[in-house]
Amino acid sequence: MENNSNILYKFWKNKKVFLTGHTGFKGSWLSIFLNLFGARIVGYSLKPEKKLNFFDLANLKSIVEKSIVGDIRDYRKLKNSIINFKPDFIVHMAAQPLVRYSYDYPRYTYEVNSLGTLNILNILHEIKFVKSALIITTDKVYENKNNGAYYKENDNLGGLDPYSNSKSCAELMFNSYNNSFLKRQNIFVATARAGNVIGGGDFSLDRIIPDYFRSFKNKKIFLRSPNSIRPWQHVIDPLYGYILLLMKLYNKEKFSNQSWNFGPKRSNNKSVSHIIDMINSKFNNYVKVVKKSAITDNYYESDVLMLNSNKAKKLLNWKPKYNLSETVKLIIEWQNNYLKKGNIFEISQQQLLNYLIKK
Repeated sequence: MENNSNILYKFWKNKKVFLTGHTGFKGSWLSIFLNLFGARIVGYSLKPEKKLNFFDLANLKSIVEKSIVGDIRDYRKLKNSIINFKPDFIVHMAAQPLVRYSYDYPRYTYEVNSLGTLNILNILHEIKFVKSALIITTDKVYENKNNGAYYKENDNLGGLDPYSNSKSCAELMFNSYNNSFLKRQNIFVATARAGNVIGGGDFSLDRIIPDYFRSFKNKKIFLRSPNSIRPWQHVIDPLYGYILLLMKLYNKEKFSNQSWNFGPKRSNNKSVSHIIDMINSKFNNYVKVVKKSAITDNYYESDVLMLNSNKAKKLLNWKPKYNLSETVKLIIEWQNNYLKKGNIFEISQQQLLNYLIKK
């Protein structure tokens, strides 16, 4: 039987991928992943917001064919950029990804997450020549009843906070365009919903891993809902699922025009404070969890959120590989390399290579 890495390399070599949000955390990891298989990448994104960011640390501008600084809301520039590259695939990751920020800037969140997705869908409809596209949303698109259920792709959409709701709107737009136009045009599009992705290279504000490492000085981390349960997964796991799904889209599989969950192992569904305890233990450190007062922080946070990924396991032959202990170990390995001023691109690429050979 042919080695899986060889199959991936044969498929992806010289395939052209137009990737929005390529300077972000997940976009940076996906750029390295696709580059590993010989894909040609043009990225379209805003400049990284923070001076300290994965994209620049790993010098990822050197591995993409072109890095376009552009706003996903700029329809003309976005469309012209896609037409000029003539990609085989569009992967839409550009987003305003933070729940808390969405409360402070709700209109901006809807414009980027909902109307940005609308721009991609309408461009696909208008230009017609791109036949394969993947739109990344979130596990938070579901109408979450906080009852411990594992949400499946056909469960009701919802979302109370502006971020979750804006992504639910994006899913509804996909469903409408898919049924009204894209299927008839033989354009194969899907949406992907992943869990709470964590991994090395995340320097965002108001996210658990970077907040933990920023809390080293005062030894305290302030959390809104330390007991909330989340589907934690290493970022590589869902990205590999996206790659497999894109291959199905390209091959025009009959089940392509759908939504897909990519969640972690069930044992990874743990509380926020549990993650902190694990990192403390493996990093030989102690950061204390302090619950934020409801008086000063009134943002809604669901108590429990979990995904059913049986469809991806059955139809894509995908499965999550890393348990929570392995995930945290990889984060510590990446962070130690960063603190020692090691080569960020090399450690990230090596973690991807190790993933491919893991059973």
